[in-house]
Amino acid sequence: MFVATKGMALATTVTGSLPRPSWFTKNLAGRPFSVALGERAYREQYFDALASQIVDQTRAGLDILTDGDSRFDDDFAGRSWFAYVLERIGGMTEPHVSKHSTAAARDKRPGDIMYEVVETRLPPYVDGPVTRGALEYARAWRSAQSLTQKPVKIGGISAGLVEGMTVNRHYKDRRDLIMDLSAVLNAEYHELADAGAPVIQIEEPAIHGRVGIVDDPILTPEFYVKAFNAEVEGLRAKTEVWCHTCWGSPAAQRVEHADLSYAKAIPYLNQLAVDVLTFEGAENDGTDFEVIGKGVAKDKKIAIGVVNHRTLQVERPEEVAALVRKAMKWIEPERLILSSDCGFGRQGMSRLHALYKMVSLVRGANLVRRELGLPEADVLVANPKFALID
Repeated sequence: MFVATKGMALATTVTGSLPRPSWFTKNLAGRPFSVALGERAYREQYFDALASQIVDQTRAGLDILTDGDSRFDDDFAGRSWFAYVLERIGGMTEPHVSKHSTAAARDKRPGDIMYEVVETRLPPYVDGPVTRGALEYARAWRSAQSLTQKPVKIGGISAGLVEGMTVNRHYKDRRDLIMDLSAVLNAEYHELADAGAPVIQIEEPAIHGRVGIVDDPILTPEFYVKAFNAEVEGLRAKTEVWCHTCWGSPAAQRVEHADLSYAKAIPYLNQLAVDVLTFEGAENDGTDFEVIGKGVAKDKKIAIGVVNHRTLQVERPEEVAALVRKAMKWIEPERLILSSDCGFGRQGMSRLHALYKMVSLVRGANLVRRELGLPEADVLVANPKFALID
């Protein structure tokens, strides 16, 4: 159900991750979040970093904030995005080096940046049935929500993608592993929803990166839809559920170099039991907006990327507004949410770049809001009253 975006047109947010402050040097290092908070240095750095990220989003005028993925470790190219889960659920052993972790597929060969990225993705063995562990999403959400009155969105990697980061030695059928992971994560998300989280975002459903790209008779798009819906089962009765899709983010790189179109995946993404579907839009200048607008059911809202997480050039508000107007040819303003293509963290850009991309996002949204007679957001960074130079 719509909670954070209920009755809102052209709501603004970002995908999730924000650049980590350089002075935030402590890591969870496999510990439960609650245990790490018992360490004075970690607790101080974590809450100071979280506060700085909440303040930056507030100064930019965003409607829906994130925790910046502050709970993740400062790993190479955002490794902790999936390692956070793998290190904290039962059934997994220590990561190991294997051909799985340095696959020579596509451009992932020595001399390419993605080869170095993939080298760090050391998959754990699955040596037993997967069980719940100390993910503690509810504690992470409470930490962020306690710093602001605005709704805080928190996200987690999908079960389908988690399975692809492992080497299975226990389950005879990979589908059984995915379904067990879905059940584990579903229980975690219900705990998060029961704590009061207004938005839960499931990231990368392993559909758009495979439809028309990977022909797998076992892990079919239909199966991934089934597994994803098991992962979010019952959540829409409690909170607003989003599904984020993009074409890659580690070190600001695309993961695939195939035809980066959502067209073939839309019929499957539309079957997901979510309130909001998110799509990249900035990098390809909204090429898929028509197919998205026509293909996504009216009971869902659509979040489009209007600023690019892969470039350091900060978009002008007029560019953002032009992209929003283009999307509104096929998507009604009351169904439209404005976001970044993906996260700004994972060694993607500096805090300065991320801040001003968020500012341009909201300033561009305000241009369109003004044209539609909608209330504009207060962008403190752009308020001349607070400028340091008269």
